[in-house]
Amino acid sequence: MKEINWDTFESVDLRVGTIIKSEPFPEARKPAIKVWVDFGEELGVKQSSAQITVNYEPEALIGKQVIGCVNLGTMRIAGFKSEFLLTGFAADDSSIVLANPDSTSDKKIPNGAKLC
Repeated sequence: MKEINWDTFESVDLRVGTIIKSEPFPEARKPAIKVWVDFGEELGVKQSSAQITVNYEPEALIGKQVIGCVNLGTMRIAGFKSEFLLTGFAADDSSIVLANPDSTSDKKIPNGAKLC
């Protein structure tokens, strides 16, 4: 594993947001879902494509808090503008499980809060 310094870590902008819209993405080469996430007043709503179809249905994602990297720039995926990277972890079967704030806590994290 390559070590990084603190300045490099601080340059990665990971924020909490709430999924406000989600729909299938049949045009993508690999199965994916389009998501729109509210990252709060400073960043607003950003959209992305995520290969999370094994564990998630678009309708069930609405209202879910997630963590996104918001400073990687944009890229086009099958004509769709992806504005952030939705973070997750690979399960034993290689499917992606979304990273999110502690769901057992009764505290909701404000949209746009930065990982610290």
